[in-house]
Amino acid sequence: MKKLKQSWQAIAAAGVCSFIAACGITPSYEQSYSASESEEVIIEKAANVIPTPAQLDHYNSEYLAFIHFGPNTFTSKEWGNGMEDPSIFNPTNLDTDQWCKVMKDAGMKKVIITVKHHDGFVLWQSRYTKHGVVSTPFKNGKGDVFGEMVKSCRAEGLKIGVYLSPADLYQIESPDGLYGNLSKYSERTIPRQVPGRPFKDKRSFTYNVDDYNEYYMNQLFELLTEYGEIHEVWMDGAHPKRKGGQKYVRQDWYEMIRILAPKAVIFGGPDARWVGNEAGDTRDSEWSVIPAQSKMEHLDRRAQDMGERHKLFAGKYDVYGKERVADKLDFVIAEVNTSIRQGWFYRDDTRQHVRSADDVFDIYERAVGGNGVFLLNIPPNREGKFSKRDVDVLLEVGKRIEQTYGTDLLVGAKGPKAVLDGDDETFWQTDGSENSFEITLPKKQLINRFALEEAIATHSQRIEKHALDAWINGRWQEVAVDTVVGNKNILRFTPIETNKFRVRIEQGRLESTLKAVSAHYYKPRPAKVLIAKNKQGQVELKTAQHKFKWKHNSKAFDSAAKAEKTKFYYTTDGSEPTQNAMLYTKPFSFAGGMVKAKAFINDAGVTSSGAVSTMQFGIDSKSWTLHSVSSENKDCIEAADKACLVKYAFDGDPSTSWLSKAAKRKFAPNFLALDLGKKQSLSAFTYLPRQDKRSNDGMIERGSIEVSNDGKNWKTVDTFEFGNLINDPVLRTHYFTNPVATRYIRVVSARNAQDSKLAGAAEIGFLPLVN
Repeated sequence: MKKLKQSWQAIAAAGVCSFIAACGITPSYEQSYSASESEEVIIEKAANVIPTPAQLDHYNSEYLAFIHFGPNTFTSKEWGNGMEDPSIFNPTNLDTDQWCKVMKDAGMKKVIITVKHHDGFVLWQSRYTKHGVVSTPFKNGKGDVFGEMVKSCRAEGLKIGVYLSPADLYQIESPDGLYGNLSKYSERTIPRQVPGRPFKDKRSFTYNVDDYNEYYMNQLFELLTEYGEIHEVWMDGAHPKRKGGQKYVRQDWYEMIRILAPKAVIFGGPDARWVGNEAGDTRDSEWSVIPAQSKMEHLDRRAQDMGERHKLFAGKYDVYGKERVADKLDFVIAEVNTSIRQGWFYRDDTRQHVRSADDVFDIYERAVGGNGVFLLNIPPNREGKFSKRDVDVLLEVGKRIEQTYGTDLLVGAKGPKAVLDGDDETFWQTDGSENSFEITLPKKQLINRFALEEAIATHSQRIEKHALDAWINGRWQEVAVDTVVGNKNILRFTPIETNKFRVRIEQGRLESTLKAVSAHYYKPRPAKVLIAKNKQGQVELKTAQHKFKWKHNSKAFDSAAKAEKTKFYYTTDGSEPTQNAMLYTKPFSFAGGMVKAKAFINDAGVTSSGAVSTMQFGIDSKSWTLHSVSSENKDCIEAADKACLVKYAFDGDPSTSWLSKAAKRKFAPNFLALDLGKKQSLSAFTYLPRQDKRSNDGMIERGSIEVSNDGKNWKTVDTFEFGNLINDPVLRTHYFTNPVATRYIRVVSARNAQDSKLAGAAEIGFLPLVN
């Protein structure tokens, strides 16, 4: 076992070739490699890919805020179409000071704002477009949302990042738009000078670009030179619509960003990548050292095993589900991005679901404690402030983070000094014969969290499997086992009382390191209530179980939440459940509507309650029959089952789905018509896209609702549109402009999210009208 306090530069300067690094392989930000090399060499190279200073700073930020704000805030749409009238954007009381104060109190350290979403509307006074705040009544066209946020962030000590969407629907749809206008590439100077708006920064760049790339880079120059230090540039890979075969000169973008914002990480590029979903899901093993290409494409990687040995040895990586041949190993950080609300933009404060503090804190621990960073979206409302429901959750999460991780219960403990001294430059290291160490606390403590950190700055990410033992009842007992560590891994387990731990490294690449360990206690809360219908169609309430990575235990937060102490109270009228609400004793019948429930625990005379759970149930589909359908794809066979038949669109099982055949005639849209059995009064239409991961085609992005009195003559009563279905295929709800009373109802597909001629659904439902 060794404890070193030397940089790699110092080691190299001394000409040292020791067990710390493979001889001849110097640690660097990337390593060239080929699958034709020996497995030993590939592992040596992977074990010597280290993060850049900007990436280390990104890791240290841990918990970041995302701000989606723009025309969609005022139209209640997830994705705009680029043709919105800018005058709709008019926050009546923009309060970026409130944003930043709340984010700081929530424990966040960096903020990224959508200065331009896919609709092309810009939140600053750009020289290069009028489609932005300059054309709004907000502050008489003189407003600068980004500028105000920057000022507020700096007052609270928050770092700043910008989301500048490469996609731009305004530039696509406008007659004189630049996106895909087939302009010729030529040598152009960035920034293009605009009379009356000189730049204080006199630097300039020359690139061979077309009109749209010049436009994009001009805006990058504005953002990166006129607002002070920028710590992240966020580039989304979404494309609501394409035109003219438009290409992006990403390598040129990256080069200019590196010069103008040297401390910034580039998301969607060489530094940070999407975790592969927008639900807050994390991988069991998150590797930062992964195969890549020299001319790196936008990283959209969903694979579970991105940096495992077999992936490295294969010499390939995944982009959009397709394998590509890699020629280098890179260090790329995973960002776990999700929204505190259902959807990225604010819609309302009554129907739009807001995550509970339990949910957000759980994602925080899995993301930050799973070798990633956590990016949580908080959409301001139309007033220009964070809504109270969001604020309450954020402040509660901040309190839990501070209460849990603000205190290290290993202070004063005895063990390897290198992991207990708080010095990031010292570390403990395995040497082949000694792969574990013990820590003894001054006294017994109640503990249910244990965090480990590798010395990634100098020794990369190397640990492949580790375990934690605790001294309980006079012997060592394994309390947690996990795979990778990386920047940080948080082991979570049921509370134990002990004064001694043993950390074991069971598998690693070369000699593994740990620079820090810490122990913590998370105060148990009553578990969240899971609301669902059972096989008999009755509503059932039970405790939701968290899927923690522990070996022996299966319970979640709450060892005190025993059946005899926990009681569920629920409501069906939309009100918040209290102990004066209905007490749950057994499953109950429910025609449809909203059920809210909360768990209460009375322990030693002290009552505590959990988060409110909400479930909206549609009208019972058991009496429905199929009236007609445009087609069903009987040839679509998945997992040896005909999972594309129309009956699966209303069978109550999200794992099955309907998929149509492609429409043969140009103007013959796909549809699904139902006989509800009797006349029903409806308030909304619900749509769950297909959930299988092998083929998610058939997502209905835009369509209409038709009704009929006789099943023969149909009348359109409403239209609907759902954005971002491919990346976020969750249940969507469209509330009708006016209530609908009908027996026969038809869902017609006008546009498919994948731009194909197919239509499909995992589940279609309708919410009852509640008086």
